[in-house]
Amino acid sequence: MSAEKSWNAFTVETKANVAQVTLIGPGKGNAMGPDFWQELPEIFAALDADPEVRAVVLAGSGKHFSFGLDLPAMSGEFGAVLADKAQAGPRTKFHEMIKRMQASINAVADCRKPVIAAVHGWCIGGGVDLITAADFRYASTDAKFSVREVKVAIVADMGSLARLPAIIGDGHLRELALTGKDIDSGTAEKIGLVNAVYEDAESVLAAAHETAAQIAANPPLVVHGIKDVLDHSRSAAVGDSLRYVAAWNAAFLPSQDLTEAISAVFEKRPPEFKGE
Repeated sequence: MSAEKSWNAFTVETKANVAQVTLIGPGKGNAMGPDFWQELPEIFAALDADPEVRAVVLAGSGKHFSFGLDLPAMSGEFGAVLADKAQAGPRTKFHEMIKRMQASINAVADCRKPVIAAVHGWCIGGGVDLITAADFRYASTDAKFSVREVKVAIVADMGSLARLPAIIGDGHLRELALTGKDIDSGTAEKIGLVNAVYEDAESVLAAAHETAAQIAANPPLVVHGIKDVLDHSRSAAVGDSLRYVAAWNAAFLPSQDLTEAISAVFEKRPPEFKGE
């Protein structure tokens, strides 16, 4: 299977009809840089096409699942659209980049093989986008979650705002997205973001594999059918939301507050937002 080749941002291992896709960086905390966005859709397209794979476990290496978007590594992508007098040309290219990145996360959601996210440590921003594209999620007791894009002057545009209403409900989503607050595993389980909480990273990974094995033992075409039917009623709403936020960010993302957020990250200081 082509997914068994060497990747920069992932490892992929398949055993007994279950594939494990593990984030490995190369950024700190498995942050999502250019390699992540390029490789993710390739991997999940290969897993989708592989008849030997019947379920997928998605995990992070090291102490954390993912710190989210690797802002330093991706800041170059923002340069043209943040430049003075950035008009239709750079905004169109930025819009196309957002849609390409959305397609990377969509590849997880669109995979016909059920995907179980096993989360430990921090799962921030883009990490939450990623796990919302999984079919369901388990967490370790030390897991912490944050829809943190608001803290860096970005309207979350990779799927959290589109998929979380069906997972945690509108009220919980609005609270998380508007505050950018952190929640622990207990709260995540209470609001339905994760199905169950386990003692540590090893335990949550074992639980995910146990459930994946149960899925893999079922008739694969029926499993595909269940996913297809469940996704049918919400796929149009998710797609519409993603298209809208891509256009919104292409129009309104460039701001002094975003420049300030990026500068604050590089300078390791709190940002000062002015609504400009």
